[in-house]
Amino acid sequence: MIEHHRQLFPALAHKTYFNYGGQGPLSTPALEAIQQGFAEIQRRGPFSQAAAEWIDPVTRQLRRRLAERLKVPVQCLSLTENVTIGSDLVLWGLDWQPGDQLLLGDCEHPGVVATARELSRRFGLELITLPVGRNPQLLETIAAALTPRTRLLVLSPVLWNTGEVLPMTDIVEICHQTPLRPVRVLADAAQVLGMLPQDLTASGVDFYAFTGHKWCGGPEGVGGLYVSPAAADDLRPTLAGWRGVIKDESGDPVAFVSDGRRLEISTSAYPLYAGLSTALRVADEWGDERQRYRRLQSLAEQLWFGLRQLDEVECLLSEPPASGLVSFRLRNGRHGELVRWLEQRGLQVRQLLSPNCVRACTHYLTLESEVRDLTAAIAEFSGLKEG
Repeated sequence: MIEHHRQLFPALAHKTYFNYGGQGPLSTPALEAIQQGFAEIQRRGPFSQAAAEWIDPVTRQLRRRLAERLKVPVQCLSLTENVTIGSDLVLWGLDWQPGDQLLLGDCEHPGVVATARELSRRFGLELITLPVGRNPQLLETIAAALTPRTRLLVLSPVLWNTGEVLPMTDIVEICHQTPLRPVRVLADAAQVLGMLPQDLTASGVDFYAFTGHKWCGGPEGVGGLYVSPAAADDLRPTLAGWRGVIKDESGDPVAFVSDGRRLEISTSAYPLYAGLSTALRVADEWGDERQRYRRLQSLAEQLWFGLRQLDEVECLLSEPPASGLVSFRLRNGRHGELVRWLEQRGLQVRQLLSPNCVRACTHYLTLESEVRDLTAAIAEFSGLKEG
């Protein structure tokens, strides 16, 4: 069944792909939905009531499918371009005061780190980086860092560089129990949607920025932000646009809309919405989210065990990953050379710089034979003399 399903993904035909954590391949149905969407809008007239009659149901369908995946009310979702935009809407949308404290995990993506540092400089915040990666005392570390001045904790539920899965529900509970006011939690969920089953309502997370172009196999340029009802009043629109406002009879904007659209700005490439909706449907046709997760995690475990047998390889995690991300080091440090050598042989992985390592991602689309081929290729490279 998986071989038949893989035929829907042209990118998988002539290569062995392990870069789903960077960007997932598009299926033919998703690509056709995008192409047909652009053609249909042009046929109707791109700025017309007829075009709007195509755009509106496509947009509603995507909101509904995302809300079902995340198990949240649809009105709590804002459509964005990517995780960085969603995170920035939160980071810049809070009413920061000098001396407020912002906590950041030490495995966050450079985009979030850069924004946090600029916020600290501009508003006089105390920015504290917590040791998160491979920290067996993580909950105690977070609890000890919270003070009456702490406003926000930013963490990734799945660490993009090590593949660790953090106990977000427990973390949120600790942050919400602080005196005076709850510490809000922003989840950078770049490595979550499409990989791990999610129930954001049950988790209690305040803000959750996600994308569709990685594990979901959707197009680049479509993501979203969930804002919990409890945290909605803490957040003001960072940018204002026509999609997020209510206008009076003269067209004058008089208020922001009350739901997630208030954080949306202006015109988007709406055919991409059809592409992501189709990508979500294609994945569901193979199996539900728990079936997909069990398969990719099992494949990651196989890869981890295989790499552990190689003398020249050191896996970053001491236990099999609970995600589809498997990161490892070569004892000779020739990571960039390995990535290039593998790609010349049709195997695509990624080098990371912090920590310096190589990352391979297993997906439900990955084959057991591909895991074996990658392990064998790494073993062959490890046996080659330098130069």
